[in-house]
Amino acid sequence: MTEGPGPHLGTVGALSLSVISSVAIVICNKALISTLGFCFATTLTSWHLLVTFCSLHVAQWVKLFEHKPFDSRTVMGFGILNGVSIGLLNLSLGFNSVGFYQMTKLAIIPCTVFLETVFLRKQFSKRIQLSLLMLLVGVGIATVTDMQLNLLGAVISLFTIVTTCVAQIMTNTIQKRFKVSSTQLLYQSCPYQAGTLLFAGPFLDAALTNQNVFSFDYNFFVLFFIVLSCLISVSVNFSTFLVIGKTSPVTYQVLGHLKTCLVLAFGYILLKNPFSWRNVCGILVAVFGMMLYSYYSYSESQQKMSIDNTLTSNQILKDKELTDPLVAAESGVVNMLEEDASNAPQSLWNKSTLGKDLHA
Repeated sequence: MTEGPGPHLGTVGALSLSVISSVAIVICNKALISTLGFCFATTLTSWHLLVTFCSLHVAQWVKLFEHKPFDSRTVMGFGILNGVSIGLLNLSLGFNSVGFYQMTKLAIIPCTVFLETVFLRKQFSKRIQLSLLMLLVGVGIATVTDMQLNLLGAVISLFTIVTTCVAQIMTNTIQKRFKVSSTQLLYQSCPYQAGTLLFAGPFLDAALTNQNVFSFDYNFFVLFFIVLSCLISVSVNFSTFLVIGKTSPVTYQVLGHLKTCLVLAFGYILLKNPFSWRNVCGILVAVFGMMLYSYYSYSESQQKMSIDNTLTSNQILKDKELTDPLVAAESGVVNMLEEDASNAPQSLWNKSTLGKDLHA
């Protein structure tokens, strides 16, 4: 449960783990929901979080990571907010068309950029903004087909966007503010997320599907894919917190759209799903936008790191000048002291010398 020996290696590993596990769980859930008819997505997510918490509890028990308690009210609020955002995402899909739901997911990136700019004073360069715009246009071309709008669905989508953005920003800021790892934060917030969805899940699923999760026919294949989905979800949840902690909420959303493109490509190539040149062009534009975003983000982070290292070196040298007389002398500090001494009143020795000159 460690997060890598080096920053770059750890980030690449987190991104790779997130992509692989997310694509795997989409394929597993597609078989579970579309083929086997288990369409209780919110309840399934609550089971995911419950299994994740149990897995992390075992990992903590065998000392794979250290439990680090911090502000309980912050953890509880964060966990409940995460659970609410997941429930609202499922409601948004249920009360809106697929196209409008995709637009809701696309709106999360500009909303996150706006919130971080206004409240966290974070700056996004023009190059980053352009690459994000290209990404959103590409994903929109590839995924948005119909745009049926209704008032209730639009209101739910609005709350979905806000809660998702705030929850992901908090995932990043809490880790930095309280100096906790992604594993420690996930371990402490999982019970609140799972509890929120365990309580609300059956009601939401009943409203969306007109079926009862407790009266479903749980045969061997359904149970097998539920267990498999829960096991994969441990990696999904862990990598989500890891990616947001190591990068940013915006980068995590960009990664999410990469997963969407990969799932679409998987369906076109392997499952022979119908597609058009519009879908292909959209995916290509989105991937090009992701490449630009990755390049610009990396180059700007390297530039910032270089500036920070220079400032740190200058500060160390300055501190050394104040403590080391030799270095201070080389820097002119001693000269400044000599100038102060020359401007001071003359000493007794100078006065006596002056008197001898006058008598002579």
